[in-house]
Amino acid sequence: MSESNVVVDSGKESWGDLFKKEDYWAVWLGFALLIIFAIIYLPRAPAGMDEEIFKQNAILEAEAARAPFKTLAWNAANDKKRKIKATSMSHGKAIKSFAGKTKGWKSNPLDAFFMSNDSANAKAEKAQAKADSTKATAAAALTRAQEAEAASEAAGFKNAGLNEKTKDAISDYRIAKKKAGKAGKKTAKDKGYNVILNLIILGLAMAVFFSIGSFFMGRSVPQFFIGFLFVYFIGVVAYLIAGQSTIKFYGVGYAAWAIILGLLISNTIGTPKWVMPGVQVEYYIKTGLVLLGAEILFGKILSIGVPGIFVAWVVTPIVLLTTFWFGQRIVGMASKTLNITISADMSVCGVSAAIATAAACRAKKEELTLAVGLSLVFTSIMMVIMPAIINGSGMDHVLGGAWMGGTIDATGAVAAAGAFLSDRALYVAVTIKLIQNVLIGVIAFCVAVYWTTRVEVTAGRQVSWMEIWYRFPKFVLGFIVASIVFSLIYGSIGSDVGYTLIDHGVLRGGTKIFRGWFFNLAFVSIGLATNFRALGEYFTGGKPLILYLCGQSLNLTLTFVMAYIMFYLVFPGITAGI
Repeated sequence: MSESNVVVDSGKESWGDLFKKEDYWAVWLGFALLIIFAIIYLPRAPAGMDEEIFKQNAILEAEAARAPFKTLAWNAANDKKRKIKATSMSHGKAIKSFAGKTKGWKSNPLDAFFMSNDSANAKAEKAQAKADSTKATAAAALTRAQEAEAASEAAGFKNAGLNEKTKDAISDYRIAKKKAGKAGKKTAKDKGYNVILNLIILGLAMAVFFSIGSFFMGRSVPQFFIGFLFVYFIGVVAYLIAGQSTIKFYGVGYAAWAIILGLLISNTIGTPKWVMPGVQVEYYIKTGLVLLGAEILFGKILSIGVPGIFVAWVVTPIVLLTTFWFGQRIVGMASKTLNITISADMSVCGVSAAIATAAACRAKKEELTLAVGLSLVFTSIMMVIMPAIINGSGMDHVLGGAWMGGTIDATGAVAAAGAFLSDRALYVAVTIKLIQNVLIGVIAFCVAVYWTTRVEVTAGRQVSWMEIWYRFPKFVLGFIVASIVFSLIYGSIGSDVGYTLIDHGVLRGGTKIFRGWFFNLAFVSIGLATNFRALGEYFTGGKPLILYLCGQSLNLTLTFVMAYIMFYLVFPGITAGI
C-alpha cells in the first residue's frame, strides 16, 4: 500500500491488469469462494426439506387467515420451517468447525482454544440451574401468551386492544424462549473441543489463498506469506479478547480490538519491516466486500416494501451530501477526501462504504483509518444505547428497528442491537441495513464522477468517461454482480429453499464466516500501518469528531422522522403485518 493513496492507481488500464491489480484479484478470489460454497451447498438439500416446508406453509396460511396477527401456532410453524438449514448437515458443521474463530470464555482465556469433555460437562452442570430458571420463565410467558390469544379469539379477533396485548405477550414469550434455548445449549454433555489445530490450518490456508493474487501482482510470495501469518495471529488475539463474556456483553467487537492491537504495536515497538508485506488493508477487505455483495438479496429488500426503501435510499444521500457540505462550509475541513470518507462512513454503512469511497476519491490511508476508527467507536456506543432508549421510551419495535437499521453503521452491530429488542426489531433493522448497503456501489460511482470532473479537474483539461472508469473501484463491480447473481438464484428456487440453501448454506455456512476473517485481517492491517503522529494533523480543532457528531445527529433525526412517516402514516398496513 502506498504512503499517499488508499487503493486505485491512476493511469490507463489494459487487459493484463485483470490479473495484476488488487481490485480485480479481490473479485476473482471472492467469486472463487462463492462458487466453491455454491457447489458444496446448493446440490445437497436436507432430507425431507420440500415436504416439511409444504406442511408448515399450510399451517402458516391457515393461521394467517384465522387471525390478524402472528399467532402462537404461526410462530411455531415458522420456527420449524426455519430449523431446516443446510448448515445443520454434516458438511455444514465441518466447514463451521474448520473456519470458526475462537470460543467464548469468562475467566480463563485457554477456554477459548480447548476444553476437555470432563471440563465441558462440569461447566454444563453449573449452567443447569440457569437453564431451568429460563425454561420456567419461558413456560410462564407461554401460559400468558396462550391466555391472551384465547381472549382475542373469544372476541373474534376484533378487539384491537386485546389483539395488541396478545402480540406483546407472544413477543415476550419468544424472547424468553430464545433465552431458554441459549441457556439449554450450555447444558449439553460431552461438548469438549480443541480449535488450535483448526486455527493453524486455517491460517496457512488463507495465506496460500491470498498468496495466489500476490504472485500475479508481482509481490514476493515468501515475504507476503510470513507477514500474513503475523497479521493472522493478531487477528486471532482480537477474536480472543472480543470473546470474553464481559467485553462481549458491552458490544466491543473484534473489529475494535483488531485496530487497537495493531495501533499498540505500530505506535510502541513499531511494526516490523518483515510484517509489512502482509499488511494489505484493501486486499483483504475488498475481497470481503465482494462476499458481502452476495448477502444483499433483492428479495429480502422487497419483503419490507417501500417504507424501508424510503428510509434507506432517501435519508442516506441527504445526510451524505449535507454532511459533506457542512464539513466544507461550516466546520472548515481542510481535506475534502477526509470529509467525504467520514460522511460516507457515517451515512451509509460504516467501514464498507468508507473503503469504497476512499478508493473512489483516493483518500490517504491515515484518513481512512481515522474514518474507520470514528465509526467503530460510535457503533459500539450506539448498539448498546439505542436499544435502551427504544425500550425505555416504549417505542414500537418496528419503528425502533428501522431507526437502528438506518443509523448504526455495521450490519453485525445492527443485528446485535435488534436482537436486544425482539424478532420484529431484528428483522426490520437488518433488512433496512441491507437495503442501505446497496448504496455502496452507487456512492462509490458518484464520488468517482464528482472527484474526476469537479475536484481534481484542472483548467482547460478535458475529462473523458474513461478517466472515471480508471478511478472507479473495480471491486465494487464484483459486489454488485454477486448481489445480482445470488438474488436471481434465490428468486428462482423460492424464498423457503433459498433460506435453507443460500441464507443458511452458502452464506452463513461459508462466505460470511470467511468475510469476518477477511475484515479482521483488514482491521489489524489498518492498525499496523497507522502511526498516531501521522493522524495528528487531521485532528486539528477536533474537526473530524465535530463533523461525525453533527452528521450522526442529523442522521438520527431524519431517519426517525422518515421511519415514522413511512411505517405509520403512509404504509401502516405493512407495519401491521411485520
